[in-house]
Amino acid sequence: MLQAPLVVEFPFTRSLGPVQSAFLTGLREHTVLGVRTTDGRVLVPPVEYDPVTADELADLVEVAPTGTVTTWAWNPAPRRGQPLRTPFAWVLVRLDGADTALLHALDAPGPDAVRTGMRVRIRWAAEREGAITDIACFEPYDGAGGGEAVPHGGTFTDPVSGIVAPARLDYSYAPGRAQSRYLRALADHTTYGERCPSCRKVYVPPRGACPTCGVATEEQVEVGPRGTVTTFCIVNIKARNLDIEVPYVYAHIALDGADLALHARIGGIPYDEVRMGLRVEPVWSEDGRYPDHYRPSGEPDADYDTYKELL
Repeated sequence: MLQAPLVVEFPFTRSLGPVQSAFLTGLREHTVLGVRTTDGRVLVPPVEYDPVTADELADLVEVAPTGTVTTWAWNPAPRRGQPLRTPFAWVLVRLDGADTALLHALDAPGPDAVRTGMRVRIRWAAEREGAITDIACFEPYDGAGGGEAVPHGGTFTDPVSGIVAPARLDYSYAPGRAQSRYLRALADHTTYGERCPSCRKVYVPPRGACPTCGVATEEQVEVGPRGTVTTFCIVNIKARNLDIEVPYVYAHIALDGADLALHARIGGIPYDEVRMGLRVEPVWSEDGRYPDHYRPSGEPDADYDTYKELL
C-alpha cells in the first residue's frame, strides 16, 4: 500500500472587533478581560454576542490571573507549535471572577500532579504581542480563590486590530487500493479509471466505489491520455512554495473515455486563450511519475454536446 507524509499549512488572517481587540491587547498588558452578559454571567474568553440570547455584548470586565482547574487531559508527547516542549496538561481553567473556563496548557511534572479543583495562575510570556500565546501557560498556585470581576473600559494604547494565526495539519496519507493502482500506472504514463458494474460510468481518479450507485468498482479501464477542458478558473494569487508564475489556469479536464473530469493545470498557452472545449494532452513531470500539466493538443475544439454532461 502506498503511503506518504502530507502537510497542509496556511496563515489565517482575521480582523478583530472591539471585544476581541480589547481581550488580546489586554493580554499584552498583563490584563485578562471578560464580558458580562445580560443575565450577569462573565464569559472568558469574551465573545461579541451572548451565546444564549444573541444580544450584542460590550460590558467588559477584568478578572484575576488566578483560577481553578475544572477538567484536564495529560499530553505526554507535545507536538510542533504547542505551548510547551515538555509533557504538560491541557486544562480548562475558570479564572476567579469568571463563569466560564479558558483552555490552555498547565506546566506540571506529571499527571499525578494535576487534579480537578487545583489552583493555578497565569505564567506570562517574556515577550508579548497581543495574542493568546501571551499566556505562556498556567502553573500551580497555592493561593486562595475568590475575587469579583471589576468593570474595565477596554481602552489601551496601540490596540491590536488583527491577528495572523498559522494553521498546519501534518498527517500520513494512504490512498487505498484503487488510487494506489492509479498512481502506480501514472509512473508508466498510463491513466486508469474504474468502471461501475451498475451504471457503467468510468471514474478517474478511481475511488474504489461508484459515488452514484454505492457499489464496489473493480474493472480497470484505460482512459486518455488526451482530454477536453470542461470548465476552468484563472488563478491570480501566487501559492507559497509553488514555483508557478501567476496568472495561470486550473481546469477540469474530461479525459477521453472517462465520465468524471479531473482537475489539472493548463500550460503552453496564454491564460486568456484557455476556453471550454479546448483539447489538451499531458506533459509529464521531470521524473515522469505524473502529468505536471496539460497543454493544447492541436486538435479542433470539442463540440459542447460531447462534454456538457461533465460540467
